[in-house]
Amino acid sequence: MISLEWYSVRSGSTEAERSITRPSIRPSRTRRFRFLVHPLTLSLSLPASVISNGSVNKTADGGGGSEMPPKLPSPFYPLIVFLALALLFLHSSLLSSPNAQRKDLSRPTPSCDLFNGRWVQDLGKLPRPLYDETCPFHRNAWNCLRNQRDNMGAINSWKWVPRDCVLERIDPPRFLTLMRNRNIGFVGDSLNENFLVAFLCALRTADSEAKKWKRKGAWRGAYFPKFNVTVAYHRAVLLAKYEWKPRQSGPDGEVKGIYRVDVDVPADDWAHIGDFYHVLIFNTGHWWGPDKFPKETPLVFYQEGKPILPAVEMLDGLKAVLQNMAIHIHRAFPNSILKFWRLQSPRHFHGGDWNQNGSCIFNKPLEESELDMWFDPSNDGVNKEARLLNGLIKDAIQGSHIRVLDLTHLSEFRADAHPAIWLGKKDAVQVWGQDCMHWCLPGVPDTWVDILAQSIHHSLRN
Repeated sequence: MISLEWYSVRSGSTEAERSITRPSIRPSRTRRFRFLVHPLTLSLSLPASVISNGSVNKTADGGGGSEMPPKLPSPFYPLIVFLALALLFLHSSLLSSPNAQRKDLSRPTPSCDLFNGRWVQDLGKLPRPLYDETCPFHRNAWNCLRNQRDNMGAINSWKWVPRDCVLERIDPPRFLTLMRNRNIGFVGDSLNENFLVAFLCALRTADSEAKKWKRKGAWRGAYFPKFNVTVAYHRAVLLAKYEWKPRQSGPDGEVKGIYRVDVDVPADDWAHIGDFYHVLIFNTGHWWGPDKFPKETPLVFYQEGKPILPAVEMLDGLKAVLQNMAIHIHRAFPNSILKFWRLQSPRHFHGGDWNQNGSCIFNKPLEESELDMWFDPSNDGVNKEARLLNGLIKDAIQGSHIRVLDLTHLSEFRADAHPAIWLGKKDAVQVWGQDCMHWCLPGVPDTWVDILAQSIHHSLRN
């Protein structure tokens, strides 16, 4: 028998520093290998007739004195080199086999674009949603199963299929094991809360002892004791600090007061959470419109404690907030915190806005050819703000450590998946109109959860 060992001895090292190094081959993403072995000595266990002393003195491990190993008999040296190279070639070939490459597709890579693809209907074959109407973290208006919304089976029969890679369904036990002793925070408006609820309900399937959690300024959340993981939502609809300033006096019909917005000051709800969370997901956008802040109660923007002069309109104020909040997040939260900015969730009001009898009762997703008609800002439709605001957000966070979570395009198709008239409360539609902004649960946000979980897994693994 011939036993092969490699010895790696650094030039100029002491005997105590010398160590035996056996071949270790680990695949990198690009399948490249580098071998640093110098000088190389091969030792053979051969019969006594070949090596007269019957043993090899392994000096390199520091256990046999200062003598160097005996020289290799010249007839065997070419054979050993040939066998070693043959083994290396065989091993590297196996690592780059098609099966190994297919296995890697199940993990996101830097070039893997989960955000572009298509919805594929798979009636009867897709697994059931991970949760149902009994999840204790539901918000009533989004619990479309309990509210008996039509077509819930059809809504959840569509699967998002990215063009260039595989999107795995979240595996809650595996994900929570990955996140053990870590915390995840959502910051923003009610669409991030919609996102959170889907996340909590999915994760609860791995820990039935999950408890509601509301600390550190959080609006709502859950603690998963089996894994020591907290996932929570901090409500900050503008991200920046804002407060109501009533007008003391004035003729009827004039401004009743203002909302002061300090564009460079984060809202108290999330200003001091950097020492608690390991992953943060930000958003804002749905409150930046005249329906939330009409002329009678406008936003007035301040910077460094003083009014911005000349006064700026809402869109310019939003730009200032985005730029300042991106700078604050970049500077205030260490690089060890994984930071995402979720781009806009599109609305699907058809025939008018929410207060103009707009409706979203559809039986299937939109076709790709219809999307620009609905969402391109140049068409000046009621749902144009998603793409418009996304451009501002991307500009603001460019060059920072904040990663883009672009869930807009895949959500644009799903006009069929909102609560619409099934709001779980009598007269809600008469008062508020149809809800064509938030999403039914279970539903589209479960795909968001899959993408977020896969993105977190990839980021932590690398």
